Amino acid sequence: MTSASQKTVTSKTVTSKGEKRSNARLAAVQALYQMEIAAKGLNEVFAEFESFWMGREIEGDQYKPAEGKLFRTLVEGVLAEQVAIDRKVDQLLADGWPLKRVEAIMRAVLRVGAFELIHRSETPVRVAISEYVDIASAFLERDEVGMVNAVLDRLAKETRAQELARPARQG
Repeated sequence: MTSASQKTVTSKTVTSKGEKRSNARLAAVQALYQMEIAAKGLNEVFAEFESFWMGREIEGDQYKPAEGKLFRTLVEGVLAEQVAIDRKVDQLLADGWPLKRVEAIMRAVLRVGAFELIHRSETPVRVAISEYVDIASAFLERDEVGMVNAVLDRLAKETRAQELARPARQG
């Protein structure tokens, strides 16, 4: 009885636009990770995530609804700009730690975060950094999360300094 009522509550829960965007960012990181680790193609990953993961329950875990358009934009954008993104992230990582030496999940977080900071000016800098630091904290140790934060912060200062100079909106 309890599990049925819990499922009813879960299915009636409304997911806000912001939550759907956060979930799309998480799904993009997971999709890129899966593409690298399992050598899956773009169409296969899109089909899998959109049909079986986003907004579904799998083995007792509830995967929240995500904004499909943003998910696709992030994954396709990272793939299209990956060489330039990797070059930029390599410059920002600590000496002796090229991107190819960090864990695959951290590479995925850094790539999607960098893509959004560089190519999606409609996403506020502080939101982008916060979102990807939150994603990193779900998968990585504290020091690695700090490295993600530092790299994205440095990238934001290089690419969107004017926005960072403005006071944060209170709200």
